[in-house]
Amino acid sequence: MSLYIPSAFEASEVALVELLREHAFATLVTPGEPEPFISHLPLEYRAGHGPQGALLGHVARANPHWRNFGARASIAIFHGPHAYISPSWYAAPAAAVPTWNYAVAHVHGHVEIMTDPAETRALLEVLIERYEADRAQPWRLQLEGRALEAMLGAIVGFRLSIERIDVKLKLSQNRGSDDRERVIAALRAEGYADAEASAQWMERYAREP
Repeated sequence: MSLYIPSAFEASEVALVELLREHAFATLVTPGEPEPFISHLPLEYRAGHGPQGALLGHVARANPHWRNFGARASIAIFHGPHAYISPSWYAAPAAAVPTWNYAVAHVHGHVEIMTDPAETRALLEVLIERYEADRAQPWRLQLEGRALEAMLGAIVGFRLSIERIDVKLKLSQNRGSDDRERVIAALRAEGYADAEASAQWMERYAREP
């Protein structure tokens, strides 16, 4: 299963890492019968874990998805900012059509279950630190003893060893520089978060060096 990526929309390593880390809530898909297993969850990217890195995450033990890990490769889909692009924003709108700008990555690999509760506990601490550290009063995991064991037993930690990454940044790179600047300005005027984020990504990765 491959992602269509015209050469104009190829991405740098820097953009890929930013996408995986800033937009960590992913869709994990694993082949199964009679249909694929799909879970939506945060995944933690780790460089240096294997040739292309790894993704770490966990699911509820009650979720049958994890029982299908291993035999066949899974795909984690990361969605970055995205926004509608109106032809009216171009210098010659009559010669254009509506489109959508977006950033997306498909990460392929086989998933290995964490069998050591200490490794799963360490993963939880990493996730808690990431999402709580900047809060005025960060929450901390305080369970101990049997309560902690029960909580760890209710989830399944896993590691996806990355085998291939398809990443696509469709950010108006196929338009001229004047049209790109017009799109950036128009997105900033739209007034919603994804439009502003899309404009920021265009400034970083679609402008000519």
